Amino acid sequence: MTVQALRRGRPEVLADLLDRFGRDMQAVAYLIVRDRAAAEDIVADSLLAALDHGWSLRDDDALRPWLLRIATNKALRYRQRATRVVELQVVEGAAADPRGPTADDSLALWEAVRDLPPRMRAAIGLRYYLDLPVETVAQVLDVSPNTIKTQLKSALAHLRIALADEPMPVAEVRHA
Repeated sequence: MTVQALRRGRPEVLADLLDRFGRDMQAVAYLIVRDRAAAEDIVADSLLAALDHGWSLRDDDALRPWLLRIATNKALRYRQRATRVVELQVVEGAAADPRGPTADDSLALWEAVRDLPPRMRAAIGLRYYLDLPVETVAQVLDVSPNTIKTQLKSALAHLRIALADEPMPVAEVRHA
């Protein structure tokens, strides 16, 4: 029903799309632009673009990846145009979950992710934050699954190095 209304360009579908997909769209936009207000604007712009181009959606099952692709592309374009840097703010006195990472660990991870190129950040966010399969991430970013696997491997290697407490060990060569 939603896809049919979208194909017909019916504005009342926007509320349903926002309800069902807005959170994921905003999450991926935020991971790329690191600005909550900008991410909200990107979601709104993305939904309006979806309404304008809904007629082009051919596969009903592709709605979510299609919307995430629109949001991702808009966020990447915003990031390219943006000249300012938004820093994460640490909330003093926030309690850490004893079963999960500490606030310091989370902050270090976010800072390391922030230093990745925008397309790698998008791949990391879509794959690990939204828990999308590699094929869906590839569809959203409009590249091959092998490209996504390569980007993820490279991004994870960068993150491991950035988050290492100690320098990477160098193999010792022993002479007999």
